[in-house]
Amino acid sequence: MSTSARRSYSETGRPVARLTAGWKMKVSQQHVWLLLLAVLLAGPCTLTAQEITVTGHVTLLDSETHGKPGDNSGAVLWLTSASGLTPTGSRVPDVPPQRFRLVQRNKRFMPHILVVPLGSVVDFPNLDPFFHNAFSLFDGKRFDLGLYEAGTPRAVNFNAAGICYIFCNIHPEMSAVVVVVKTPYYGVSNRSGAVSIPSLPPGRYELNVWHERCLPDTLKGAVREVVVSSRSSSLGDIRLVLSGDLLKSHKNKYGRDYETQSASQLPYELR
Repeated sequence: MSTSARRSYSETGRPVARLTAGWKMKVSQQHVWLLLLAVLLAGPCTLTAQEITVTGHVTLLDSETHGKPGDNSGAVLWLTSASGLTPTGSRVPDVPPQRFRLVQRNKRFMPHILVVPLGSVVDFPNLDPFFHNAFSLFDGKRFDLGLYEAGTPRAVNFNAAGICYIFCNIHPEMSAVVVVVKTPYYGVSNRSGAVSIPSLPPGRYELNVWHERCLPDTLKGAVREVVVSSRSSSLGDIRLVLSGDLLKSHKNKYGRDYETQSASQLPYELR
């Protein structure tokens, strides 16, 4: 607008105010439309759904405790999307692999139960002053790390989903389980049985449960579909019937029984 035009409007007074208000309104409307266009062009990733923490309780029914309260830890729960889609309609993204540690110390694997997303790498550091030979020839990832002493690095890429039972070829008392899942939504029950799975988008999921002392039919019967929402975030009480120690008797990596050795016959231990 020219200087003369501005003067003519100012001489009348109020028309100048009306023109200025109208101009501001047009600018504000343009800003709103530009913001809406930016949201639409950015795609569904900007329309994130509310993340929910799912909780539950596991009760392990063990005949050996004769009905007395026992240790309810070690039950693994994981949730997978029933449709394979997020609440916004996009494909569920692949779980980024991570790195974990399964320590060998005092002739034990620690932790005994380890849950990892598919594709993760697990380090097996030997912190004992003698040799170990971690191996797994069962479901899930099959591997044999061979003999190695303290300070020697060993690692395994768990690129196959499933339950991986791990033993030491020298020490039969050593055992561990790596549960490899295709989802970031998992949890392990503590001693009281409480379990928590954070950061779930609302939706329909399939619940899977595993415990090392449960038979396959028991675990299959625990599979069910659940709906996660802001009003429904509890899995309730999950009751699992335990059998005997399924890992107590196992063979070495050659499929034979472990040999009983006296201390003077152990070639892999530093005394």
